[in-house]
Amino acid sequence: MKYSVVSLLRNALAGHTVWPPQWRDAEPGPAYDAVVVGGGGHGLATAYYLATEFGLTSVAVLEKGWIGGGNVGRNTTIVRSNYLLDENIRFYELALTLWEGLERALNYNVMVSQRGVLNLYHSDAQRDAFVRRGNAMRLNGVDAVLLEADAVRGRLPFLNFDDARFPIRGGLLQPRGGTVRHDAVAWGYARAADRYGVHIIQNCEVTGLRIAGNRILGVETTRGPIAAARVGVAVAGNSSRLAAMAGLRLPIESHVLQAFVSESLKPFLNCVVTYGAGHFYVSQSDKGGLVFGGDLDGYNSYAQRGNLDVVEDVCEGAMSLMPAIGRARVLRHWGGTVDMSMDGSPIIDRTPVDGLYLNAGWCYGGFKATPASGLCFAHLIAKDAPHPAAAAFRLDRFAHGTVIDEKGQGAQPNLH
Repeated sequence: MKYSVVSLLRNALAGHTVWPPQWRDAEPGPAYDAVVVGGGGHGLATAYYLATEFGLTSVAVLEKGWIGGGNVGRNTTIVRSNYLLDENIRFYELALTLWEGLERALNYNVMVSQRGVLNLYHSDAQRDAFVRRGNAMRLNGVDAVLLEADAVRGRLPFLNFDDARFPIRGGLLQPRGGTVRHDAVAWGYARAADRYGVHIIQNCEVTGLRIAGNRILGVETTRGPIAAARVGVAVAGNSSRLAAMAGLRLPIESHVLQAFVSESLKPFLNCVVTYGAGHFYVSQSDKGGLVFGGDLDGYNSYAQRGNLDVVEDVCEGAMSLMPAIGRARVLRHWGGTVDMSMDGSPIIDRTPVDGLYLNAGWCYGGFKATPASGLCFAHLIAKDAPHPAAAAFRLDRFAHGTVIDEKGQGAQPNLH
């Protein structure tokens, strides 16, 4: 069913009792042209673009849990393309451009809200760094506006400007950045992919990879073997586990990243704000809750939960930036398992096993990359060649020294 005013009225008159399921709960078939392991945003987007852009409809998406239960539903919903290095700017700008037309393409309300993303600075050195970043963005055709303190105060007068340890001196604004409803992205891509014949198979965990003569033949799952000549792996924090089934050791680490939401408040925060003196970022949802997050937990883990020292650190950053937030109650918090690469940039590439493709290493950037990641990964799987926007995200760049180190932190994944 195509969503429209007509379908809404028709179903309203029927008491909303005849809406069909948004996608089929498919049973696994014996073989497909391509299998995508991972039913998160990246995996679903990959399947959708395989069908719509490359005509591959014999595709299965295998999800060990349920659609929307992984990182795609466990993030802070921010989308942006305000990066420094050309490779990242061009890729994330492709993602942001796709976000802008996604609702029409999917016939689904994913609640794209381009309210702007404002990165605050607190010193002359930070200002110089943001001027450089803004100029790099503008040279790549991306919107960027440098705001002085008075302009920031006019937009956000409740921030702690003058009596803070790190007074606010200004900020770099990307007006086209903003937020997107995270679980709606999973549902929208799942529904659209299903419409083109993709099988979305939930509760189907991959337990092994079938390989012969250095070529992928398919996967072993908890619901039986599935044959496929092309297998794409898009499983975020579990990438190392899947790669180990093929005898591969990846240059990534898995860490827990927590997020939080407060009680509903009257609208007062009209953009996404990041704190330059500490790792803290916050936006206000359409329900009124403040959605915020900060640093990784300081240990490697595959668990989707965090610990209290990070809760304390994030709340300290919130209080330093916006003292009034101390009166808001935190309703809940959750954790996602993120795959941190050695240079802070992703990997979209072929593996040494023919027919086995890898989508991993997203660090903090996984959700915002979803449309571009899906399109580029679909291009790689369908054509066995990298998409131009992702050509630099090679697996072997760490061996060759052609790293894409956005923050200049070196080979320390937890610092990216």
